[in-house]
Amino acid sequence: SFMVCFAALPAERLMIRPDPDQGTATKLIITDIIYGLAALTLLGSGIMRVLYFGQGSEFYTQNPLFWWKVGLYLGAGALSLYPTITYILWAIPLRKGEAPNVSAGVASRIGWVINIELVAFGSLPFMASLMARGVGLPG
Repeated sequence: SFMVCFAALPAERLMIRPDPDQGTATKLIITDIIYGLAALTLLGSGIMRVLYFGQGSEFYTQNPLFWWKVGLYLGAGALSLYPTITYILWAIPLRKGEAPNVSAGVASRIGWVINIELVAFGSLPFMASLMARGVGLPG
């Protein structure tokens, strides 16, 4: 699910532009849905790993890097609400057979949000690698 997230975000980033045609807008919506489902699956597998598998919950919860990972994930999730809500609003003109009216400013903001999400998601494996080596553990 991590790789699906990390594939969907660049796809969205490449497609976002002012005044997309109907096809591009529909592809963006589908890509965002795939991203959202993959992100929820990633969250579920992460919770399962902490609670039932892996090193045991103490290994994770006592490590500050774990909480940084959680914060980055939740931050990326919160940021993703802006593009998602924007895409949901596009459904109205798309159902009428029209392309959504997207200004250059909105397209730019969505692009920046996706860039930040990419940095956050790109940092997660690095932090996991550090955690696996015991970095951040007390004592």
